[in-house]
Amino acid sequence: MNDDANDTPPTDEAVRAERLAIRKRAMDLLARREHAYAELVTKLKKREHGVDQIEIVLDELAGDGLQSDARYAEAAVASKARRGIGPVRIRAELRGAGVNDVEIEAALAEAEVDWDELAEAARRKRFGDELPPDFPTKAKQMRFLQRRGFDADQLSGAFDD
Repeated sequence: MNDDANDTPPTDEAVRAERLAIRKRAMDLLARREHAYAELVTKLKKREHGVDQIEIVLDELAGDGLQSDARYAEAAVASKARRGIGPVRIRAELRGAGVNDVEIEAALAEAEVDWDELAEAARRKRFGDELPPDFPTKAKQMRFLQRRGFDADQLSGAFDD
């Protein structure tokens, strides 16, 4: 119901109907998994809804506690850490999803993850228990962990005896 092409202003009933449709679609998306605010805006814009109406509805959902970027960040950190993804990459992906830095840092801090241990576990899963015998092999394993999102301290921890 994008009214940009129509010169007549929408009626109150049409606005209510559009907001109801937006709310229903947003609730359907949130029922499947947590979504960031910006992510919902992007998905709902594809449905030809007006951005102003989308933001009004999403603000209502956030006010009702049904949409939360903080909750999304916590869920994303937990999910990605279980998959062996490090904090650098998680931080970048959450920023890409439109989550602000304060909520990202809070989610990373609240996560009960030993990042050094996770980096070592990811290395062992990919390359086995043996430490690399030479520098080229170690460099290859370090590049793998960097792509996974681990920082320099976590990389060095993954190779400690």
